[in-house]
Amino acid sequence: MTARLCADADDAVAGVRDGSTVLVGGFGMAGMPVALIDALIRQGAKDLTVVSNNAGNGDTGLAALLAEGRVRKVICSFPRQADSWVFDGLYRAGKVELEVVPQGTLAERLRAAGAGIGAFFCPTGAGTLLAEGKETREINGRLHVLEYPINGDVALISAHRADGMGNLVYRKTARNFGPVMATAATTVVVQVRETVETGAIDPETVVTPGIYVDRVVKVADHA
Repeated sequence: MTARLCADADDAVAGVRDGSTVLVGGFGMAGMPVALIDALIRQGAKDLTVVSNNAGNGDTGLAALLAEGRVRKVICSFPRQADSWVFDGLYRAGKVELEVVPQGTLAERLRAAGAGIGAFFCPTGAGTLLAEGKETREINGRLHVLEYPINGDVALISAHRADGMGNLVYRKTARNFGPVMATAATTVVVQVRETVETGAIDPETVVTPGIYVDRVVKVADHA
């Protein structure tokens, strides 16, 4: 299977449906697929559930999607930061829902989706508000919370380089959520800085195998 090389970002996000769950990669702005998010804004999909590490920075990227009123719910670990004023305003006005998930649990719920795991018990959050309404169980003398996978309809991620098969390598913290999100979504769309011929990437350095990638678009200017 070969990932499709798209003509532009608009082509890459074509077909995203209203009501989709969209996994958005990035660690803050590192690895944020800004070009794909901008294209999604132009594409017009709405009533989205967005899963990301945080709830947007400043006025660009995920924050811009939120500002357009396209997002119904955010699932993230860090909804409030010094520059998360767009989400903060929408949440206070009751215009967006929020599910807070501890960062490690968020990564594991995404990994579980990709691995086909039905659910897992985790001690993080046990005995706190985050565990309200969830099944708990004592395991080896410690309270654990039952957590379920997060599956995405679409994943939008940013990588450094892709070859003709869609094999990906990343730069630094840009890889924090991209690899697990690529395994957890039905359709995986990737923006990259450069594309190379198949075989030009050392197999030992591939982080996301091309079997997980559906669409690739080359974007010259991104982190």
